[in-house]
Amino acid sequence: MRLGLSVGYSGARLSLDMKLIAEAERLGFDSVWTAEAWGSDAVSPLSWIGAQTTKIRLGTAIMQLPARSPASTAMTAMTLDALSGGRFILGLGTSGPQVVEGWHGVPFDKPLTWLREYVTIVRAIFAREAPLQFDGAHYHIPYHGPGATGLGKPLKSILHGRKDIAIYTGSMAPKSQELSAEIADGLLVTSLYPERFDVIESRLRAGFAKAAPNANADQKKTLATFDLAPAVGCIVGSDLDACRRPLKTSLALYVGGMGAKNKNFYADYMRSVGFEAAAERIQDLYLAGKREEAIAAVPDAMVDALHLVGPPERIRERFAAWKSLPIGTMVVGTQQIEAVRLLAELALA
Repeated sequence: MRLGLSVGYSGARLSLDMKLIAEAERLGFDSVWTAEAWGSDAVSPLSWIGAQTTKIRLGTAIMQLPARSPASTAMTAMTLDALSGGRFILGLGTSGPQVVEGWHGVPFDKPLTWLREYVTIVRAIFAREAPLQFDGAHYHIPYHGPGATGLGKPLKSILHGRKDIAIYTGSMAPKSQELSAEIADGLLVTSLYPERFDVIESRLRAGFAKAAPNANADQKKTLATFDLAPAVGCIVGSDLDACRRPLKTSLALYVGGMGAKNKNFYADYMRSVGFEAAAERIQDLYLAGKREEAIAAVPDAMVDALHLVGPPERIRERFAAWKSLPIGTMVVGTQQIEAVRLLAELALA
């Protein structure tokens, strides 16, 4: 199992703990990941990190589709990859309807088709096998719709980038996870319950069955060749309640507020792995504006199922469940240097 370090996105103020990132790199962490919601972007902090590191790979978890055209994303990916010496990992995702329509001002329409087209176009730009041409449901390149001048022509990237830049998708919806297994190199998941790995595994296997054979190995994709990369919070401390508190706050936001009542993929996942009643209560409270009560409604068992918290010996014991799974990269969310050191000992020793 490889380790990644998640630095996420900013709150009201943006800062990066470069000492923590440097220690992760020194200890052998494979990657560091930035994110974006509706504040700081994922690319600028990653450029800052890339300029101050030499080995650790640089991933976006995620760059939002509505924020950039596929060509813009491909240009950014190739540029960062070149400047970092081939360390870039492109993590993409549609985000959800509240962000897509409420922040970016575009329709959340046919997200699976949107993601498939986006990845196809980005890969074509990386490949540089021919000038870019694409006609799909979302994208027409060169553009020939209303208002077109008719002067657009197919172009090929001036920059000769690495053709095999890895593309991951951030997906929690079942069909989106299946699509990731079909078309991407890895899947970034916000929530994974090791004891119910079967829930996600079935979706991945369905996607692998649809994937084209690997051009080099002439074989189908499997969990051995695909990077399943769950986000796992890690807080070390003797006070379990204090360790769980920030993760309860995060879970209340995702389960309760990242989507409408009947369209929240995080809540749906928690229901599918056995937390039906808790997910329902968290959603009801959060959507009613009772955020503190929603946080209090997150059960200890939910935190313990998804994250690593408590004294080092407790984390050691729980880590065994994660290490037994066919996970490629554990993307660790922590602000503690002792957590980085402990996980490096557990995963990399």
